[in-house]
Formats: sequence, C-alpha cells, structure tokens
Amino acid sequence: MKLPQLKIGNLIATVPIIQGGMGIGVSLNNLAAAVAKEGGIGIISGVQIGFNEPDFIKDSLKANIRALKREIRLAREKCKKGIIGVNIMTAVNHYKELVTAAVEEGIDLIVSGAGLPMELPELVKETKVKIAPIVSSGKAISVICKMWERKHSRMPDLVVVEGPEAGGHLGFHKDDLSLEPQKIENIFQDVKKALMPYEEKYNSHIPVVVAGGIFSGEDIAKFMDLGADGVQMATRFIATVECDAHKNYKRAYVNAKKEDIQIVVSPVGMPGRAIRNNFIKSLEEGPKKVRCINNCLKPCNPQNTPYCISQALINARNGDIDEGLLFCGSSVDKIDKIVTVKELINELVGDCCQARDK
Repeated sequence: MKLPQLKIGNLIATVPIIQGGMGIGVSLNNLAAAVAKEGGIGIISGVQIGFNEPDFIKDSLKANIRALKREIRLAREKCKKGIIGVNIMTAVNHYKELVTAAVEEGIDLIVSGAGLPMELPELVKETKVKIAPIVSSGKAISVICKMWERKHSRMPDLVVVEGPEAGGHLGFHKDDLSLEPQKIENIFQDVKKALMPYEEKYNSHIPVVVAGGIFSGEDIAKFMDLGADGVQMATRFIATVECDAHKNYKRAYVNAKKEDIQIVVSPVGMPGRAIRNNFIKSLEEGPKKVRCINNCLKPCNPQNTPYCISQALINARNGDIDEGLLFCGSSVDKIDKIVTVKELINELVGDCCQARDK
C-alpha cells in the first residue's frame, strides 16, 4: 500500500509526516531541509532562534529576525522544491514581528501553538503562506475557527492535534497529566467533529494531523486508519545525523530510559515533559538566583522565575546536558540509535505501509 499524500491547499507532501519544531536551535535549516527532501514537511523552530547571534543578549528581536530569515533561506537553498515551515509560539514576545519576518522570507507554512493564534490570519493576509494552529481539544479549534471566520473570513489550512504524550510545553494542566491521560484518539475525534460544520459550510476539507508520543510506522498507520491526514513527530528526529543539536544532546535521547522521563513545570507555569538530569535535580533542591536572558515569553516574570528556560534550552542544545533542559516526548526511551533522516523516513513509511496492508 502506498501512503496518501498530505495536501495543504496547493502544497503537497508525498510523505504525510511533519517534523515538529524543536527549540532552541534543535530544528533549524539542516534538519528541516533533510525532512523536506524526503517528501515530508520540515519545520524550523522560531523560538529564540538568534541565540548564536553576537547581539542576541543586547537586541534579541533583531538577532532573532536575522537568524530566522537566514535559516529559512538556507533551508530553501538545500531543498528548493520541498515544503519548509516554521513553528512560532504565540506565547513568545514579538510574535507579530517573527511571523512577519517568516512571511517576508517566503515560508510555506506557519505552525503556531502555546496559546490560540488569533491574529495569525491577519499577519499572512494576501500571501500564499499556509497557517496551522496546534490545539489540544475540540473546544480550542472551535474558538479559533469562530474567531478566524468572524474577523478574517479565514479557516485553518491545517490543524495539528497535540495529545498529552508530546514533549515540550503541553496544552494540559499538570493535574490532568497525573490522572488517566486523555487519549489522543478521543481528542482527535473531538477536533474532527468540531471542524465538520466549517468543512460543510465551505465545501472544503481541513486536513488534521496528530502529534504527541508517535514513534513508529505502526503508530502512523493507526491514526491514518482513524482518519488522520498525517502525523507530526518531533522527538524521533532528534536522533538523526541531520538534527541541528550537539552530538551530546542526541546521545542523551538515545540513552534515556523510561524512568528518566518526568513532568516539569516551566517558568510560565505550563507543564512539560523532559528527561531527568542534574539540572532538574538541582531545581528540586530549592530556588536559586536566576539571570533572565531577555524575557522571551509573555507570561514569564523575571522577578520570580525558578530558572531561565532560554538559557537551559540553549545549554542543552549546545551539548551541556547536565545544565540544560531536555524536552522530550513520552516514547523517547524507545530510541536506540542515531540514523539519517532518509533512513528514518524509509523505516516509518515502510512499517506504516506494512501495518496498513495487514
């Protein structure tokens, strides 16, 4: 069986896999281009993307915009015909400026979560850029569609449904995660149901992809059989040769065991899933003096934050895994080696096709 294409308007991915955005600096031009070359959709993470720029601390906005445009340009040079997107969190300061910069550089797709991206349609108005909110409930996509229709006469070009097994910041309360986890299958069906009236009204299919804890081709087959148009995977792409992070970072994911995975609380109060290390252990010992780099997230208060999330993510990405934050999906313990993106895509597609043929 051949996998169906993922169609987002006039954009067509021959492989229905979106590589999730991973920041800071984990998914940049190299990884995104490699995924796009293989027929998937490569995503550059826009969060604090200018971390290596000389003026990052002094003027993070200019540094981030410059780096974002450069990364998009480099990805396009490496993969001229593939689909390149960018993930920009709604919770970041200067969200509007970053989206505008991506649009100016000719990005194909903007994926936006960590809040409801209400102003996104206006920022891509009269362009060919496709927009995709990340949601964790049918209620959230209903609110987005209602507001986008009323204010912008626009619907999402794609919807990413992220479940509680994902890595990084999660769209759930910590108490919800400690109970019986909400099944992504049920959340997916709720989102599909919420989209139905709009699909009927506009006589147009809104593709939905599923994210969170997806590891294998069999996982992909399960959701395709349920009606998903594709999947988004992030953690699995860390253990690839082309991933933009340090080799120490990649090895930490290969070496992670099930008991190493835990829920942490970020400085903005949101729960997230990460690999337990010395950095997390030190946080449990009590508050420490924190130096905020540049107040990157809107809800973060530098006066009482338990740690600087930007610095922690940068440390990890650059190879200091003892003093860094290692966000991960729930299936990270299944990773046992580093492979090329081509090998990974071929494995996922082959196993998915085999599972769907049974």
